[in-house]
Amino acid sequence: MVRIGMLTSGGDCQSLNATMRGVAKAVYRLYDDAQIIGFEDGYKGLMYSDYRIMEPRDFSGILTEGGTILGTSRQPFKLMTTPDENGLDKVELMKQTYKKLKLHCLVVLGGNGSQKTANLLSKEGLNVIGLPKTIDNDLWGTDMTFGFQSAMNIATNAIDCIHTTAASHGRVFIIEVMGHKVGWLTLQAGMAGGADVILIPEIPYDIHRVAEAVKRRNKAGKRFTIIAVAEGAISKEDAALSKKELKKKKAKGSIYPSVSYEIAAQLEQMTGIDTRVTIPGHTQRGGEPCPYDRALSTRLGAHAAKLIHDGEFGKLVVIQNNEVTSVPLEESAGKLKMVDPKGSMVREAKLVGITFGD
Repeated sequence: MVRIGMLTSGGDCQSLNATMRGVAKAVYRLYDDAQIIGFEDGYKGLMYSDYRIMEPRDFSGILTEGGTILGTSRQPFKLMTTPDENGLDKVELMKQTYKKLKLHCLVVLGGNGSQKTANLLSKEGLNVIGLPKTIDNDLWGTDMTFGFQSAMNIATNAIDCIHTTAASHGRVFIIEVMGHKVGWLTLQAGMAGGADVILIPEIPYDIHRVAEAVKRRNKAGKRFTIIAVAEGAISKEDAALSKKELKKKKAKGSIYPSVSYEIAAQLEQMTGIDTRVTIPGHTQRGGEPCPYDRALSTRLGAHAAKLIHDGEFGKLVVIQNNEVTSVPLEESAGKLKMVDPKGSMVREAKLVGITFGD
């Protein structure tokens, strides 16, 4: 019997179940005698042998179901080599569970941090396959991650819904979109939702430039301005600080709940226009996966099963130029796919008049 372990790690997203289903359906077709073992709550389940033996029926009816039937948890990679609360070696615990269950392979559905741990386990001698999950679309080596398109749809809808109230009241509205380190979600949702200003981590903003854009629209007779702001948007002043200086500044705290509220206060003072903030928050991770993600997840999952069958381990399944393939985990782990400030998408956004505050 071929025994395959599976876990979902890090933040949830809409297409985790669809991807697991893709893996399972292909595995059951490729092997006459296969068993899938699901670990509860991510790497925590692997560490402490918290698992359940899955049946084919467990993967039925979950294509359109958001979240994850296995549960998830965040286990920061930088703490993986730190002993747990009982002084036990986390990596050794995971290896012991893998060997005890006589697994043929471990399938990890997760984002950047999760894949770094997957690569660590691969280097420790375990057979591992990674699948690219994140609403941030920031995993290096793949054109698209599952979960991104669904989250983009929700973020775009939030911007769409704000348009009417912004126009009615003649206000500036800031919509804060998820994304601490990269701005793909904010950039694409902002473009799709017709935002006038887009602020992302990769392009530090000058608040005066943003205020100028608002005033320019107001002078042109435009009653409102829509601003899409990534959680991790950063001002030019803060971007100029060293990491140590920025960390020290953040440690002092802020009177504002997030960067969006700080920007709102600054703009209201500089323009005299009522400014409001809307934060869709975790709704961007929730709900059912969109059709694009369902199809992508099915393809990625099926390819993962083929890699297992062919004995090609230590790989991250990716999509490049609309073809599903794989890259070595060690080449992808730890690398973020950032928005290029001089890339074509930013250039095209600027051509239609979108301001980035730079």
